[in-house]
Amino acid sequence: MGVLGEGKGSTLVHILVVILSLVAFGFSIAAERRRSTGHMMPVPDQSNATYCVYSSDVATGYGVGAFLFLLSSESLLMGVTKCMCFGRPLAPGGNRAWTIIYFMSSWAAFLVAEACLIAGATKNAYHTKYRSMIYAQNFTCETLRKGVFIAAAVFVVATMILNVYYYMYFTKATAAQGARKANRASSTVGMTGAGYA
Repeated sequence: MGVLGEGKGSTLVHILVVILSLVAFGFSIAAERRRSTGHMMPVPDQSNATYCVYSSDVATGYGVGAFLFLLSSESLLMGVTKCMCFGRPLAPGGNRAWTIIYFMSSWAAFLVAEACLIAGATKNAYHTKYRSMIYAQNFTCETLRKGVFIAAAVFVVATMILNVYYYMYFTKATAAQGARKANRASSTVGMTGAGYA
């Protein structure tokens, strides 16, 4: 691929990052819609105790799925760009500055999204069992609070957008650095040729 192609970045990488992020977003929304709910039931033959009956625990699976898809998206992009630190150097200038800004912002959004997903999945999987009636005046079955997976979904979309911009500016900065090296090499060759003339 030439310098021009590198400046645009790989379309396949863009598509994969977006698809993996959108799947993670879909799973986050599905997890929010299928959160476990619980209601109290008296324990048979025990008048002083209640227990919680919970609905399906499928939201935990959706949350873990979203976590893994978002992790795959981030891992793919960081692998391609070598985390910006271990690959080709970036040309000084505006593109490098924007690359660094989007890199840091995408990591911040990614970590918040993953924290929300894993916290939501863990909390959704936690089910309170028995509680004595003596302490149960204000007792409700413990369930995941509304909005945790929605917050995760918002940060998943933010991560996706920031990653797209990060990769775009990264490829521009590396292409500019490649062009600078090529110009330097050609000018060196020209000077050497002039010296022999």
